[in-house]
Amino acid sequence: QLQASGGGLVQAGGSLRLSCSVSGRSFSSYAMGWFRQAPGKEREFVSYISRSGGMTYYADSVKGRCTISRDNAKNTVYLQMNSLKPEDTAVYYCAGGSVVTTTDRRYDYWGQGTQVTVSS
Repeated sequence: QLQASGGGLVQAGGSLRLSCSVSGRSFSSYAMGWFRQAPGKEREFVSYISRSGGMTYYADSVKGRCTISRDNAKNTVYLQMNSLKPEDTAVYYCAGGSVVTTTDRRYDYWGQGTQVTVSS
């Protein structure tokens, strides 16, 4: 089970740190990803991190503003988001799978999502 948290309302230029805690599974055996879905739009890739944390990758839209990390001892993956923009407004989902990928359908497990709203 994946539980995402940390979303909220923030002004443009602000920061948020999203967390995704994983229970009931061997967290360190899963690659983890973050996706987002804005109203009326398809779900899009944000970032992923490998099982060890040694490999990360970001969508161009968030590169340089977001940092993904994981703490395998705490079964948690994080997404630090800085310099937030109104276009970052979306529901953010964490996902777990066997491989690092930008393709959402290749992730096996999904959290319920956390709302991020950035005001201008």
